[in-house]
Amino acid sequence: MAQQSFDVVVIGAGPGGYVAAIRAAQNGLKVAIVEREHMGGICLNWGCIPTKAMLRSSEIFHLMHRAKEFGLSAEGVGYDLGAVVKRSRNVAKQLSSGVSHLMKKNKITVVMGEATIPAQGKVSVKTDKGTEDLMAKNIILATGARARELPGLEADGDLVWTYKHALQPARMPKKLLVIGSGAIGIEFASFYNTLGAETTVVEVMDRILPVEDAEISAFAKKSFTKQGMKIMEKAMVKKLDRAKGKVTAHIEAGGKVEQHEFDTVISAVGIVGNVEGLGLEGLGVKVDRTHVITDEFCRTGVDGLYAIGDIAGAPWLAHKASHEGVMVADLIAGKHAHPVKPESIAGCTYCQPQVASVGHTEAQAKEAGYDIKVGRFPFIGNGKAIALGEAEGMIKTVFDAKTGELLGAHMIGAEVTELIQGYVVGRQLETTEEDLMNTVFPHPTLSEMMHESVLDAYDRVIHI
Repeated sequence: MAQQSFDVVVIGAGPGGYVAAIRAAQNGLKVAIVEREHMGGICLNWGCIPTKAMLRSSEIFHLMHRAKEFGLSAEGVGYDLGAVVKRSRNVAKQLSSGVSHLMKKNKITVVMGEATIPAQGKVSVKTDKGTEDLMAKNIILATGARARELPGLEADGDLVWTYKHALQPARMPKKLLVIGSGAIGIEFASFYNTLGAETTVVEVMDRILPVEDAEISAFAKKSFTKQGMKIMEKAMVKKLDRAKGKVTAHIEAGGKVEQHEFDTVISAVGIVGNVEGLGLEGLGVKVDRTHVITDEFCRTGVDGLYAIGDIAGAPWLAHKASHEGVMVADLIAGKHAHPVKPESIAGCTYCQPQVASVGHTEAQAKEAGYDIKVGRFPFIGNGKAIALGEAEGMIKTVFDAKTGELLGAHMIGAEVTELIQGYVVGRQLETTEEDLMNTVFPHPTLSEMMHESVLDAYDRVIHI
């Protein structure tokens, strides 16, 4: 049994863990990282990155069918699903290798295996060669999460898929049911629908993309419906009857249960934190609904033990995990650390059209007691959007009428996942409406709509 001592041991090498390890090493600390499966974690191998690679393929496929609009010709347009998946997997593999390189570059000890914490300051790792004990004053939990599975709707990899199965499909679905309309569900619905699957989305809440502003959700529903998707809101899949090559879904909506037949089901009903088998109970760590309870600095209440990323609760976003990793690494090194504020973290959904947001929705701002001003600007009023052939979309901004503070921004349309960062920076710098109005946006760009939306909130809009 080997035993080594470190300043910091990180459990989990996803976007939270590996970033925390790098920052801790930059701070001059001796660091080890434990990973049971893939460097880069779920995000890089089975989430953010490979899904974007697949969605890029479907986006190009969609554009090829529009070639005539742009004065071009493309005949016999088709796709090779196996080749689409292969490209996606190669992109993930390339980046996973890059993480391994970063570990070597920063002199971080990598231990592959299953970790437990038998005692405070001690991590035991079951590896291929036996058990390795790592001693550290500071331990960072970054074990992430996995797909939630509901009773009777469990994935089997054949007829019922999780995101992992959907990323490496053995076949192309003809009639697809997607359960859940959060970012993961809508992205897969968008991908398979674009490639020709007859797609139905079932959402238990009263609207799709329920964390988004209601106006954006309504716009998205209209757009998806126009693309041929069937959207069922305030609906629930009660059970699945599986037979050879088909699934009969019992869907309750409007007080009635109807049966619908599909050949494939993708379950995207949320996530469960990976808290089991770590020994957290014995340490006195508090866990609520599979997520570790922490303070604003990701401290668990057990001295020297931190939890970051998905295991520490919403928002379940890679960029939130990474920034928490940096914050904790700086905290451990005795540096001044700023807590990560959930309301300042942007959410992005890479469907067609894209959706992005930061801060309060209009309803949330009202519920919080703000007197608000709201601005909107449509893509159809923007020259660059029209030139791109992407005139479908809108940008919405919500301000505090008394102070001019930007409370929230909500977008749907082409490349809004890139545009949203402008408002994120604005919120971080405590920008007011006056600052945004006096900022010169380059022309012709999609970003001009961000300016116009602010102007609209104060009755100064130019191009509508």
